[in-house]
Amino acid sequence: MSAVTSDRPSVGARLAELGRTLVSPRGAVFLLLAVLLVAIAVLNPSFAEPGQFIRFIQRVAPIAIVAIGQYFVIVGGEFDLSMGSVVTAQVVIAGNLIGQDESKSLPVLLLMLAFGAFIGLVNGLIVTMLKVPSFIVTLGMMLALLGATLYWTGGAATGNPADGFREIGRGGIRDLPVIEILPWSVVVLVVVLAVAIWFSKRPFGRTIIALGDNPTTARFSGTRNWWVKTSTFMISSLSATIAGVLLVGYAGVHPSVGRGYEFIAITAVVLGGVVLGGGRGWVVAAAAGAFALEALFTLLNFAGVPSTYRDAVQGAIIILAVAYSATTFRSRRKGRGTAASADATGQTPPASTETSPEAATKTSPAPAEERDAPASARPAPIPSTSRADNETKGGS
Repeated sequence: MSAVTSDRPSVGARLAELGRTLVSPRGAVFLLLAVLLVAIAVLNPSFAEPGQFIRFIQRVAPIAIVAIGQYFVIVGGEFDLSMGSVVTAQVVIAGNLIGQDESKSLPVLLLMLAFGAFIGLVNGLIVTMLKVPSFIVTLGMMLALLGATLYWTGGAATGNPADGFREIGRGGIRDLPVIEILPWSVVVLVVVLAVAIWFSKRPFGRTIIALGDNPTTARFSGTRNWWVKTSTFMISSLSATIAGVLLVGYAGVHPSVGRGYEFIAITAVVLGGVVLGGGRGWVVAAAAGAFALEALFTLLNFAGVPSTYRDAVQGAIIILAVAYSATTFRSRRKGRGTAASADATGQTPPASTETSPEAATKTSPAPAEERDAPASARPAPIPSTSRADNETKGGS
């Protein structure tokens, strides 16, 4: 019994492991979110009330959904700068095609989903088939969609979808105890996050991470890289479509509704510890990054900081988060490489290349044909090179 008890980790070891997790790039976002929420509650005690907190989650839900879609693109090794314009286009489509006719809600919703999937398909195929960098492709798509939207609306708010369609974004399950209302936006966010977690654990989701980690290895393993990478852009555009449906409810129909959402999503994903360049990340941390970012902006608002500093703070967060992640992963990789070298040295000592005359005499003589053959006819020895495995990038 004592032997079994001694094998269990002590309380101190568990606390140390928890501390290391919280300061890691993946876990630091949760610690930051907790600190920000406590600070907001101190400045504005009403924020801690269940009803107000649910409203906060409702406000962040579209941003978190966009961040989840951006996560799959970034962890696969690419970028999607067209998400904000997709959100804007979908809001304008809903506002102008549905109108006050409730019967058009479902057909227009299906059209929006098809349109979002088509935009993602175009982005993915241009990136994979034409080998154009995703930064350029999605930047061009962002400008194209934005220009088309401005041309359609004239730069002004146009259209007003039926109340039944807007209820998705601003309605919910009412007359509940404690929280009074559970917004549909919160329900949609929970469903999207649950599906994203399930998908990331499936073989196809793991293939996306493997593709971002090492495209060459993924290709040699039989992965259809073009389809996997294209699917990440389709997921991204579909998540922007869902966010657009929610934003129609309480943000209205205006060509500036989704402006800047692509940079907010990238900031949230980076804040969640996802490595730019792909191969490492956690979708839950990406969603938590959206909440931490919005909590930071809420805290600055309560503290009286001008909203003009928002972009500057967002840029500083991207730089600091990327620098912290790069430093942490570099130190970990260096430590693993040192440990691997030490293990290799201790287990397999280098063989001596010197041969004494006595040892040469004891060796069996070569066959007569090989002794008589000229030196040029003998096969050359195959040189061996040692590969530094610790220099390759591992999975998440």
